[in-house]
Amino acid sequence: MDFDFIPYFNEYEKLALAADAMFEKIRKEYPDCVKCEVKCADCCHALFDLTLIEAIYINHQFNKNFEGKEAEKKALLEKANRADRQVYKIKKKAFKDLQDGKEEALILEEMGKERIRCPLLNESDQCDLYEYRPITCRLYGIPTAINGKGHTCGKSAFKPGEPYPTANMDMIYQRLYTLSHDLIGEIQSRHQKMGELLVPLSMSLLTVYDEEYLGIDQPGENKDRDGEKENA
Repeated sequence: MDFDFIPYFNEYEKLALAADAMFEKIRKEYPDCVKCEVKCADCCHALFDLTLIEAIYINHQFNKNFEGKEAEKKALLEKANRADRQVYKIKKKAFKDLQDGKEEALILEEMGKERIRCPLLNESDQCDLYEYRPITCRLYGIPTAINGKGHTCGKSAFKPGEPYPTANMDMIYQRLYTLSHDLIGEIQSRHQKMGELLVPLSMSLLTVYDEEYLGIDQPGENKDRDGEKENA
């Protein structure tokens, strides 16, 4: 693919660095509350999705870091495939519950309790792509807010109802959506709504983000489709 993703990756990495800085600031201010430590893998079993820019970035780093390591890469993709099947079942049930009239807030609460082992979590309970982990992973362990509702890691010592510095995930995701939409616009994708796409990390590893998937026209394709329309 000729398109240069690097400028978008650079913008994404700025967000990741800002998330790291926020995490460290709160950890220094509340050292007794943040319980994150090496091999604590609580966040590595959480169910969450990635925006398009983050999914492409993770996919890029995965392929780059496991280039020439075919056996390890294959094993990781097998784990990703198993995890993705689990995610599919959970989301399928959630969709059915919603159709049956179950309250959305209750469905989301139940999904938040689901535990799926991240395919990047190795046998030593450490991340195989830690340096490039998603922003959600970087902020896990400090107070966050989504749609105005606060969340904390179950292992932390932050007390419910007390005020703490909080990461506003809505603002972060809005920035990620903007990057994704800008990317889709610049590559002139046929799939303009792809900028709204959310996928689990497992799917981001399994997906091939090539021209066909991203809806990028190749030379002559527009002409061919126009000809098909005229002949229809």
